Amino acid sequence: MSHALHWQKSTFSDGGEGNTCVEIAVSPGTVHLRESDSPGTELSTIIAPLAHLIRGVKAGTVGTTV
Repeated sequence: MSHALHWQKSTFSDGGEGNTCVEIAVSPGTVHLRESDSPGTELSTIIAPLAHLIRGVKAGTVGTTV
């Protein structure tokens, strides 16, 4: 049985009603990301790799050679 995803806009987005937002939805074991202006295209991943990416972005180590 499939359930409709409940999409939420990022609090860091522009804040307007336009299509300039990053949205996230969670289903069992999966995190879904999309842009408001392109809702038919989404990225799905599990929590651990996404958390690792976010930590790297915050630390400034994404895209650097280690």
